[in-house]
Amino acid sequence: MTSKTGSGLSGALDRFFGLNKHGTTARIEVLGGATTFATMAYIIVVNPAILQFAGLPLGPATVATILTAVFGSLLMGLYANRPLAVAPYMGENAFLAFGLTAMGIGWQLRLGAVFVSGAIFLLLTLSGIRSWLANSISPSMKHSFAAGIGLFLAFIGLYQTGIVTSFTEGMPAPKTEFLARPAVPLKIGNWRDPKVLLALGGLMVIITLMCRRIRGAILVGIIVTAIIGYLMGEAEAPVGIVALPITGEYDLSPLAFQLDITGVFHLSFLPILLTLFLMSFLDTFGTLTGVGAAGKMLDSDGNFPQMERPMLVDACSCMFAALAGSSTSGAYIESATGVREGARTGLAAVTTALLFALTLFFIPMVKPLQQLGYAYGPALIAVGILMIGSVRNIDFDDLTEGVPAFVTFTMIVFTYNIANGLTVGLIIHPLLKVVAGRFREIRPGAVLLGLACLGYYLFGLPH
Repeated sequence: MTSKTGSGLSGALDRFFGLNKHGTTARIEVLGGATTFATMAYIIVVNPAILQFAGLPLGPATVATILTAVFGSLLMGLYANRPLAVAPYMGENAFLAFGLTAMGIGWQLRLGAVFVSGAIFLLLTLSGIRSWLANSISPSMKHSFAAGIGLFLAFIGLYQTGIVTSFTEGMPAPKTEFLARPAVPLKIGNWRDPKVLLALGGLMVIITLMCRRIRGAILVGIIVTAIIGYLMGEAEAPVGIVALPITGEYDLSPLAFQLDITGVFHLSFLPILLTLFLMSFLDTFGTLTGVGAAGKMLDSDGNFPQMERPMLVDACSCMFAALAGSSTSGAYIESATGVREGARTGLAAVTTALLFALTLFFIPMVKPLQQLGYAYGPALIAVGILMIGSVRNIDFDDLTEGVPAFVTFTMIVFTYNIANGLTVGLIIHPLLKVVAGRFREIRPGAVLLGLACLGYYLFGLPH
């Protein structure tokens, strides 16, 4: 009887996911999904910790992060049948938490921007315009976005851990009304501080594990650093192990459906929507290409087959994330680790979703990590290191490509604002093509994006 039941389940999984057709088995898919989960589970700790800076309560934000990963990964597996896990994006969460701080925008409005951008993604994907816009941006510019966001994340991690700090740190309060602009804006932090040393050690643990190709290196690094910090008296012990989700301090009601949508429809929100739109569809596009290449799933033209389905999942996940109370979500490049283990179908994504769902009952074990900047800060730096590799794909020999790319990622970091870098880069790119007499290389979509960015600087509120 047991054999028949197993055979029946195996047959059902094969029929639904097409396991034999894709040259895989249920065992391989489950292993691949578990591997993907291990490599991206750090998002449970890092995302709520970042969103806390935007004013989102920590407990509900943790639940929202997990639910978003569960929803998106399930939808990717059951609808798109792709081995791609979905969760709130790194980079977009930093934009919402740090990039919008100077504008004084409340978190309700930030979540509204995530929802509206998701709705735009959905409409543009269904109409085919989203792919058209993505293809209008040159490869060098696409890679500059990833490099710039990577540098931005690394800078946030360095600053939050105290590895680098403000030049005015430790100085006495000024006696005058205005503080003179320092000759050097940043300086090295106090490397004798135990927390800074923990952060440096944690970063070395993560990088060492990554060099040795240990799966889950980022998550392991966070846990190891937190344990050492606890033994050194720099961390609190968990108050519990198991807790019921959606109740008590993990009640989702303070965040769920609290978004402000109407306030998004102002001209000053153009750069915000533009940034969320660009980062999300480029992240998805890059992830599909990268994971597809890792699993040899691309066609002869280098395209990911049936790309529209994962893109629709991406759009729906963004809208769900905003409703639940989290940042923009989409397919994760860490899915490539599961693909390298042999995963080829949506069963891997479903496995990842179920593992995320299981963590809902063990949030108390995770909560102390969210208070430890020295533990999760190195993860931001490590992710930044992974993303900065995109710079090698920028064509610096062609100044009409290299200059806009350089401006993009430097403006992101040096203005501490992702929107500034993307908008300036998208304006300069077609402009340089024109002055160089190479206007035939400009695609209509690039002109449309450039004009939209120019409208931000002419009529919006640059910050």
